[in-house]
Amino acid sequence: MPHVRANDLDIGYDVIGDGPPLVLLHAATSVGRETYAAQIPTLAARFRLYLPDARGHGRTRWDVADGFEAGWLVEDLAALVDALDLDRFHLVGYSMGGMTALGVAVRAPERLRSLVALGIATAREPRASVAGRLMDPARILRDDPAWAADLARLHDPVQGTGAWQRLLPAVADDVARQPLLGPADLRRISPPTLVACGDRDPLVPVAQAAALARHVRDGRLLVVPGGHDILSQQPALVTEAMTGFHGAIERGAEPSAASPSEGRP
Repeated sequence: MPHVRANDLDIGYDVIGDGPPLVLLHAATSVGRETYAAQIPTLAARFRLYLPDARGHGRTRWDVADGFEAGWLVEDLAALVDALDLDRFHLVGYSMGGMTALGVAVRAPERLRSLVALGIATAREPRASVAGRLMDPARILRDDPAWAADLARLHDPVQGTGAWQRLLPAVADDVARQPLLGPADLRRISPPTLVACGDRDPLVPVAQAAALARHVRDGRLLVVPGGHDILSQQPALVTEAMTGFHGAIERGAEPSAASPSEGRP
């Protein structure tokens, strides 16, 4: 499993497949190979996938006692793609990774061939309130020991024993205070953009996802049945939408717009 030195970090990542470069950014508390487990086989048949671990997650060592900020994740990715000599690339981000992807798209839209933003919106609430409840280590240890064991398996080998119990509150605190992207920022996002969410996502109401799709210059919206984790709850629907969207771009065709009600029961 390779590492690359970028932005003063040794960033761990996976690289899978062959074809045009596609960077996939994972959710908070996870890593890329698990966030996109259902999508990797299909996408790797068409693209060269890069799946970096965010700082403090998985194999990218970072002590959150030194801070954790969404803006740092944007800087980390910008440095990573430069270190990997990726001039232009497709970018997918889910949840925390979606916010990072939006930040990169605002900062350097000319670098992106396309953008997929999954399970993310730019409003503070309800993201901050829900994240604060979900990422409470005491609650997880008490009520969800299986998740606690998964978190330890993913992060403890590199970050240290119990590091996830410090990571999750740091991420939740950042969600509550991170600078928000406004409509003028989002209008800088010029590559074709697919915004997708679940119709019952407690963090990202459909109206907020729809607003994001409207504010970018070339957006379309996909709503599927489910909650926040649409990648695992609706893997076939999301994978089909992503491959169709990316395939049209690679063919030089106009990606089809997804209906706001597409996939609803």
